[in-house]
Amino acid sequence: MTERRKDEGGGSEFRRVSEELRVRMADGGYPLRSFLPSQNALAEEFGVSRDTVQRVLRELRSEGWIESRQGQGSRVVRSQRIQSSAPRATRSRHPMTLGPLIGEAFEQPEVTLDIYTLTSESLDAHIRVQTERIRAGAISPERIALRMVLPSEQLELPYPRAKGDGEDPRLRARVRATTERHTASLKMVLGQLRTEKLVENVQLQVRHAPLAPAFKLYVINTAEVLHGPYIPIERPLMLDDGEEIEAVDVLGLGATLTHHVRDHHADSPGSVFVDSMTAWFEAVWNLLTEEAQAAQEV
Repeated sequence: MTERRKDEGGGSEFRRVSEELRVRMADGGYPLRSFLPSQNALAEEFGVSRDTVQRVLRELRSEGWIESRQGQGSRVVRSQRIQSSAPRATRSRHPMTLGPLIGEAFEQPEVTLDIYTLTSESLDAHIRVQTERIRAGAISPERIALRMVLPSEQLELPYPRAKGDGEDPRLRARVRATTERHTASLKMVLGQLRTEKLVENVQLQVRHAPLAPAFKLYVINTAEVLHGPYIPIERPLMLDDGEEIEAVDVLGLGATLTHHVRDHHADSPGSVFVDSMTAWFEAVWNLLTEEAQAAQEV
């Protein structure tokens, strides 16, 4: 009975389902204009009540991910767009998404990822996919090094904030809980790779900086950069107890990312952008981050 109340009131099960569905839609698991599985099918897959699924779908509608019509189900109307001029993107008939880009990075002997982000939600999902590929023997990187810069835990972020009164500590706690949950997950799954001797050298370093992210940044194997804005929107946010608060928040998943690749010409637009954003990350990492959270080697 206790677990059912937790499920129906919000809590971890609601958040787990909503996060997973966002990642699937952003990365093409549920393509644009396709329909989500039925509410009953989703409830069965995730092992939650149909009430929880209905509230998840209500949140996704408020964020603009889906549109629903009585008797027709929920259709995907937003995905993670990646705008790229790289040859492999222009040759493909399918939209570029983050999952395959991360997958290609993990196919190299050495994998380096430098990430600047608000939370580690989407990164956690993608790293989990790659760890399963490693376990299956599909890929075999020798070294994985991931550095991540997150906002300082003492920083008063301008989002999310409640409309009207503005400050609501529960919203700040919600962001912190999301970050802590996915950072802990990253540490666990990457640590397991080393413990199980599947990857010889695995490092995860997390630092915090006194910066409110206006954009998301991925530097992939020092040769490619993904960059995109956090776009403020007005939407209801659901707390773990089931209460909805009208708030101003930002969307990372669903915002357009631009993809830049370093090439053989040092002064090409791609090379210049990759070099400048790599230099920006290094400067923030070395000069602005809080050392107390540094060097968490898994």
